[in-house]
Amino acid sequence: MDARNLSAAYTGPVHVHFVLLADSLVLDWAGPAEALRMANQRLRDAGQPDAFELHFIGPKPTAISSVGAAISAIAPLPTSLPERSWVVLVGQPGANIKVDSAESQALLHWLRGLSLRADHLELLTVCAGAVLAGHAGLLHGHKATTHHHHLDELRRVAQGCDVVENRVFVLDGAVSSSAGVTTGIDLVLHRITAICGPALAAQVAQSMVVALRRGPNDPELSPFLCHRNHLHPALHRVQDAVGQQPQADWSVARMAEVACTSPRHLTRLFLSHAQIAPLQYLRRIRLDVAEAALRSGRNVTQAAHLAGFTSDTQLRRTWHQMGKPGTPSEAA
Repeated sequence: MDARNLSAAYTGPVHVHFVLLADSLVLDWAGPAEALRMANQRLRDAGQPDAFELHFIGPKPTAISSVGAAISAIAPLPTSLPERSWVVLVGQPGANIKVDSAESQALLHWLRGLSLRADHLELLTVCAGAVLAGHAGLLHGHKATTHHHHLDELRRVAQGCDVVENRVFVLDGAVSSSAGVTTGIDLVLHRITAICGPALAAQVAQSMVVALRRGPNDPELSPFLCHRNHLHPALHRVQDAVGQQPQADWSVARMAEVACTSPRHLTRLFLSHAQIAPLQYLRRIRLDVAEAALRSGRNVTQAAHLAGFTSDTQLRRTWHQMGKPGTPSEAA
């Protein structure tokens, strides 16, 4: 099977332009760039052309990164961009993003000349890169997010922007924004999914040993990918534990121990951040495990045991309650 998303014809690579200033946070751009490189490598291994062409641009040919390492051979800000281009703005350390330097002013002047259009020229921001975009006026009329330390700053500098809190990333037409640092990888994995297909994106995520978290408007392909579009660390810890051992003797009280909170508070966290109750989430995970076991040739009894159901009857009952078509026996 073609490794590329079969729903879209190949029209050449997306030109991804990472904008690098002095003190650019390394992980903001290196993580997403590695994800794109890995996607290209997977495509090459399958005999397909690259989907992405990476460029590193900026007002100066060299820059000292946030960790002190020098970055050289930075291309100048181009006078024009290819038809399919992404411009990626990344964050810098500090409580506020300063734009009074000559190079920052040169970048803002260049950004103001961009005419964003979905599927043609798009803007991606990582962490406080959204603040730079706000200073340039590129977020007016758009929804966007940024690192939680910079939310108020973004509201000040981009008053025409609908600033969204507590989101891994936000997609709005030609503007895609992520909350910070590693969420830039989440955003790029999502964009890889749209262009190259979910299977290839999952392979890249597996190679990077990161969770593949999906966006709010995606179809619910798997419970392992759903209900994870939040930033609550204790809740992610519980979801990771349940996903790794779905057959364990889970109860709300035991999940609460993992989260270091009370059962009642854990239920509130699930409903508020994951939009699902804890035991309902557990049942969805177990049902997905059982369905995968059935597809691999296990019988209903074996699938029920592997997934943590107490009996065939409980698996069948859950199957129908969750609206699955047919029966577990028919899926075996």
